[in-house]
Amino acid sequence: TMLHSALALCLLLVAVSSNLAIAIKKEKRPPQTLSRGWGDDITWVQTYEEGLFYAQKSKKPLMVIHHLEDCQYSQALKQVFSQNEEIQEMAQNKFIMLNLMHETTDKNLSPDGQYVPRIMFVDPSLTVRADIAGRYSNRLYTYEPQDLPLLIENMKKALRLIQSEL
Repeated sequence: TMLHSALALCLLLVAVSSNLAIAIKKEKRPPQTLSRGWGDDITWVQTYEEGLFYAQKSKKPLMVIHHLEDCQYSQALKQVFSQNEEIQEMAQNKFIMLNLMHETTDKNLSPDGQYVPRIMFVDPSLTVRADIAGRYSNRLYTYEPQDLPLLIENMKKALRLIQSEL
């Protein structure tokens, strides 16, 4: 019986320590998996619906980034986007942010087709701002790494448009 109780004690300790580990894990802020590399300090919403809800509620524009992991253009844009302090700061404080690796059912998010990378802005009145475009006429909402200044300008434009329309 001595062996039996020792075994029981072991099992009990294992149970206690794994519960403890779970409690400790919960305490630490989970890594931001929703960022998918676009900026870990940004609070990302999970779905388009959630993004629309928070945009309306907070009166901030929603910025939707469509991308794919295995697309070199998405990756190149992500790298400069995540390292640009001005973009990261605006994204953290002035926008509701969403990055998606799939298309939504909202056709307004793909006015000129479904391609990646593609960045769309939606204002708090839930209007997709098709008027905020990049510089390529064949793919209006795509940006390349060298287009970052234009993207920054467009983020500011999205903010200005709300102010002027409220």
